[in-house]
Parts: sequence; structure tokens; C-alpha cells
Amino acid sequence: MAELYELITPCHFGLESVMKREINDLGYDVVKTEDGKVTFAGDAEAVVRANIGLRTTERVLIKAGEFRAETYDELFEATKAIPWENYIPKDGRFWVTKANSIKSKLFSPSDIQSIMKKAMVERLKAVYGISWFDEGGSAYPLRVSINKDMVTVGIDTSGESLHKRGYRTMTAKAPISETLAAALIMLTPWHADRILVDPFCGSGTFAIEAAMLAANIAPGMNREFLAQDWDNLIDKKIWYDAFDEARDLVNMDIDTDIQGYDIDANVIKAARINAQQAGVENLIHLQTRDVAQLSHPKKYGFIITNPPYGERISDKEECEKLYQILGERYAQLDTWSMYLITAFKDAEKFVGRKADKNRKIYNGMMKTYFYQFMGPKPPRKNTEIMVQSQILCDG
Repeated sequence: MAELYELITPCHFGLESVMKREINDLGYDVVKTEDGKVTFAGDAEAVVRANIGLRTTERVLIKAGEFRAETYDELFEATKAIPWENYIPKDGRFWVTKANSIKSKLFSPSDIQSIMKKAMVERLKAVYGISWFDEGGSAYPLRVSINKDMVTVGIDTSGESLHKRGYRTMTAKAPISETLAAALIMLTPWHADRILVDPFCGSGTFAIEAAMLAANIAPGMNREFLAQDWDNLIDKKIWYDAFDEARDLVNMDIDTDIQGYDIDANVIKAARINAQQAGVENLIHLQTRDVAQLSHPKKYGFIITNPPYGERISDKEECEKLYQILGERYAQLDTWSMYLITAFKDAEKFVGRKADKNRKIYNGMMKTYFYQFMGPKPPRKNTEIMVQSQILCDG
């Protein structure tokens, strides 16, 4: 029977429910949900499929241990007690790449990192019967979080953060991350058969992530992961099979109406290059256009966007004007829904309408709000067919 791990998937604060749903959709059971991370149970195949298939996590960590430590001696002994030989081979490279501490007695990242490394070396020296490690093999970096003196130790299987899908070679000013864009889209009722417009599209992230969702393109399908070199834990065949599975699930034979506008022509050029790299250039329409020209002949569409925040004082007036114009254009789209992520505190005032829902989300260290303006639900298709049939019968 395959060994089961506890797998930790960090996500943006406020979007744990989306992460949880994604894990369940992959077929795995969630063990625990905390602020900014979700833990689930899975084997080596789960590690692989999570890395390739999860859209909203930053990385996938194998939980190596969890314990309480209030002194550096306790940290050393508890780290040494973890069976590192189950994860790290004799020639493995290992280190604590990141340590963070919240409301805990141990708070110095550099001290935490060096003490834990020493403890691991002591353990593995004894197990492997060697006095020196050449560390010429695969990399096994650790990520450690200490919260209220509880230490959680995870081994990073992803390497580069999972928001790096491999398509965004060109970026605009203040881009939204791919993982956050995907999570926000998934937080809305948008589906592939509905219209989506981003009037401040920048490097095209919302439009591209929506197109990838619509075509069922796995976010990690075209990149590499650190754990691909872990022959001691994950058979190469598992990786080959998972990449094959991801390719088989792609469906480019779909009709979409996904649009991105930006006033800057150079930014739109960059967005087109990114869309090509993602393989979705035929599923989205990108053009240079001012938000004042926002309109659409069809009903029941979605605006999902990351407008300017007006962080500098000199930008405030321009920002107010932009939100006012956006609000006026949105008012003309009377059956549409609009979703804005912004740190601009007066967004509702200048849009001219109070949001139906408002969710606090941390974009890195910046507190932002996801304003949700709900339009009416479209009539159900079978209802429309019944009405048309009735008209024909009456006629």
C-alpha cells in the first residue's frame, strides 16, 4: 500500500474555501483548514497531481513533523526526532529555505534555520553512518512556520512558486498573481459559457486564467517541479502518467467570450505574448480600449478586474474618476455582475453602488477587498426552450 502523507497547500488569506474545493475536486480528503493554508491526505501520486493541477496554491509541502517548541533546545531535539531518512537520501541537499514565526518565543529566522539544519545533520549522520555530507544529489528544501509555539515543518515539492505557470514572460505594472486571479475567478459563479470582460487587463492574467479554466488546461502542465528529481520518493512513471492525464483532459474545442482591454497598447502586446505562451490566444480577445468604451451587446456577463488602486496621492483624483467611469459603464450593463479586487477604500462610493458582498483578501502584505456586485441570474436554458415551445404551440 502506498505511503500516505499529510500535504500542506498554502494559499492567499481569505481564499481557503476555494483551495479546499479544488482539493476535493481532485479526489482527496481535507484534513485541516487554517488561515492561509489547507492540509490534505495523499500519496506520491497526490503530490504529483496537486502540483500539476491545483490553480490556487503557491506550493505543495510534505508535512515532515509538527511539535511544540519554546526553546532552541526543544527545537533541536524535536527536529532531530523526525525520521529524515524516510525523505532525504544520503547524497540529498537539505536546508531550511524559509522560517517564519508568529506570536512565538522563537522568532529569529536565521537561528531557527541553523539549529534545525544542525539537528538534521546529527540525525542523518547517525542513520547513514557518515561524518560528512557531500550534498551533491537532489534538493529537499524545508519551509518552517511557528505559530503560537507550534512548529510545522514541510518539505517543498514544488520548487519555484506555483503561480509561475511558465506563460507570463511579459508583465505590466502591479500585476495580479496567477494563483490569486484563478482563485478570484473560481470564487464567482462564472462558467466557460458566460461572457467575461476585464477592462483593466494589464498583462492579461484574469483573461488567461479564465481561458485555462474554460479549456481545462492544468496550470502546471508546462513547467517543472523540484520533486521530479526525487527518485527515492516518487517514481518517474507517476510524473509521466500525470502529465499524460493533464494533456488528455484539455478541451480546446469550446466557444468562449473572454475579453481583456487596456488603454496602454504596449501592455496589450505583452498580454498577447502571454496568451500565446499559455496556448489560449484563440480563446480570448485582447484590445487597446479605454474603460469609458466598456460595453457589450449580450446580457448576463461578468466584469472581473483589478483596477488601479491610486496608492500615490497624485493618483487619487485620477483613480476616483476611473472608478466613476467604471460605475457608469457598469450601470448600462444592467444584467451583468461585477467583481473588483482593490485596495482603493472609496471604490463603492465612486462606482455609485454598494457591493452585495465584500471579502477581505491579502494580496501579499497588502490588504485588499473583493467587491462583488451581483447581477440577476440568467433564465435557465430548459425554461427558455419550454417558453419557446409554448409560443409555437399557441401560435
